[in-house]
Amino acid sequence: MATSAETTPAPVDLTGELEVLGRVADSSNLAVVARISSVPGGHVIYKPVRGERPLWDFPDGTLAGREVAAHVVSRLGGWHVVPPTVMRDGPLGPGSVQLWIGDPFDPVADDVVVDLVPEGRTPDGWRAVLDGETPTGSAVTVVHSGADDVRSLSVLDAALNNSDRKGSHCLRDKAGRLWAIDHGVTFSPTPKLRTVLWGWAGEPLPERDLERLEQLRRALDDDLVRAELLELLPEDDVDALVKRVGRLIARGVHPQPRRDWPSVPWPPL
Repeated sequence: MATSAETTPAPVDLTGELEVLGRVADSSNLAVVARISSVPGGHVIYKPVRGERPLWDFPDGTLAGREVAAHVVSRLGGWHVVPPTVMRDGPLGPGSVQLWIGDPFDPVADDVVVDLVPEGRTPDGWRAVLDGETPTGSAVTVVHSGADDVRSLSVLDAALNNSDRKGSHCLRDKAGRLWAIDHGVTFSPTPKLRTVLWGWAGEPLPERDLERLEQLRRALDDDLVRAELLELLPEDDVDALVKRVGRLIARGVHPQPRRDWPSVPWPPL
């Protein structure tokens, strides 16, 4: 049973001492699992700026700030789906530090949010995204949950201009609450929405998500909020965020894939 992400999570103190435990081997940039002293029994993922791989379409050294800004926007609009994330110093220099959902050394089988099914066999309550083949030649369909909280996440991604929403970036904790991670390639001023959550493309936005967008737009008018975001993002990115939120409200529909940009990340899961 999906749990609404609308409930505000309890505050988390991420200022404690970091004890590096190991590297996330499959991360494209340096990502480190660490224990944090201010959260008893808790772990974080620490992404030092110095470990960021240069990208052709994002300024160098800005990915950690984007991770933190995604949390800020999720909180300001009332989505509350990005785990607590801060920018701070650590053993490998400044970087983003995000609360790890669950236990990195004792993973549980979370409810699947995005999946592969035999071609054309979309389960009830799910949305089909695209058809394809596995490396062994099996015909499959990429599908995602049709739950309300997943739909709300797709709206947040549109506001963030998320360029890499893979299925593995959508998690449910043991209580069924939805969380979204990996926001290093967000906030570009150039349209780059690339996601597996296209199941509502072109449909009217839910009233609750229009309310969230309005709440976010009001927050972005605050000089203190703007200053907070400018500590994390280039000015052009903050200006583009404001315009993007306004367009989403004015149009009132879920975005559709663009013809001039790959619309689904690879791999999608």
